[in-house]
Order: sequence, then structure tokens, then C-alpha cells
Amino acid sequence: MGPRAVQLRVAGQSYKVVSSASEEELQRLAQTVSAKVEEITPRGKIATSQSVLLAAIALAHELEEERARRVSLERRARDMLRRVLVRIDHALDTNSDT
Repeated sequence: MGPRAVQLRVAGQSYKVVSSASEEELQRLAQTVSAKVEEITPRGKIATSQSVLLAAIALAHELEEERARRVSLERRARDMLRRVLVRIDHALDTNSDT
């Protein structure tokens, strides 16, 4: 599907974006940003462009933390797999000697 215009609402503001992503996905992402804006904006205060910027920075920070966790988990899984393969190789070598 080619790029098309989609109307999104973020923190009470309407935005028209052009994207090849599905409208459902864009609406879901816009809702995520709106929820983060609401989370960081004090009750009774109106969300400003600065609030949206802070929400974007907070979401980017969360994304970086998740990526770091994933990389760490992948590294540990690779290390564990290497240790298991070494044990298997050792067990096979021991059995072939007998």
C-alpha cells in the first residue's frame, strides 16, 4: 500500500500525517503518545507542545532501555548456548573415546 494521509489526534491536537503504515497502527501509536502526554502533564493543565516533546523523549528513553534489555538477553542466551554446545561436544568426544 502506498503513502496516504491519515488524521491523528495527539494530546487534544489534530495532525494530518502521510504514511504507508496502516491507519490502525498510526492511531494506536498516536494513542500511546497521548497516554504518555497525559501521564507527564499535571492534572488540570493543558498539554503544550513542550509536553508532547517531553512525552516523545520519555518514550524514546523507554525504547532505549528495552533495546538494552533485549541486547543483554540475547548476549546471555548466546553465551548459554555456547556453554551448552561445549558440554555437548565434550560429552560426544568422551563417548567416542570409549
